[in-house]
Amino acid sequence: MKNLKLKLARVEKDLSQEQLALLVGVSRQTIGLIELGKYNPSLSLCLGICRALSKTLDDLFWVEQDSA
Repeated sequence: MKNLKLKLARVEKDLSQEQLALLVGVSRQTIGLIELGKYNPSLSLCLGICRALSKTLDDLFWVEQDSA
């Protein structure tokens, strides 16, 4: 599942994937894979991303469960 909330928050902060990656100490490819939903970041990385984007874990990583 794509992480559109992360991408939107990054764009709102006017940061490229490369700039966000530098802020949190990972590669640009890692940020791209997280946004595409192809990489599950560690809790530590999630927190770093949240700090860099001034968001909470819920803001960026909470996934609503379908009510079935």
